[in-house]
Amino acid sequence: MTLLKYRSQAPVNHTFGDLLNTFFGSDISQALGSDDLRRQPALVNIVERENEFQLELLAPGFTKDELTVNMDQHLLTISAEKKTNVLKENERFTRREFSFNGFERTFRLPEGIDTEKISAHHAEGVLRLTIPKAVEAKPLVKRISIA
Repeated sequence: MTLLKYRSQAPVNHTFGDLLNTFFGSDISQALGSDDLRRQPALVNIVERENEFQLELLAPGFTKDELTVNMDQHLLTISAEKKTNVLKENERFTRREFSFNGFERTFRLPEGIDTEKISAHHAEGVLRLTIPKAVEAKPLVKRISIA
């Protein structure tokens, strides 16, 4: 069994800005009045073991209270949202290289997952999920003596 990455459709409203950034470079956003960098998805490592999957999601700058893990059918969604710094009236960033707006990653879990026993642990900017595989019913093998 393997975990399949689920990708939702990209929002259409950012397509033109992304096209400009690709053509002119990422600094064109500053010329257009935006100080934010492009949002990148949270990076993830997935390891399959005999009895479980181990999912590690890189989430630096987020506390465990800002992270959310939801399970809907066989879709596992990990999201985070953080409020950005509010500037005073006469302030503006002249350079902004970090912003923790948020992210959302969705994974389609394979059949045979024990969804009741999924656990999560957050430490040092890494969210670790243990996704156990369901114990399959083993066939009953028994030797019956003949009398």
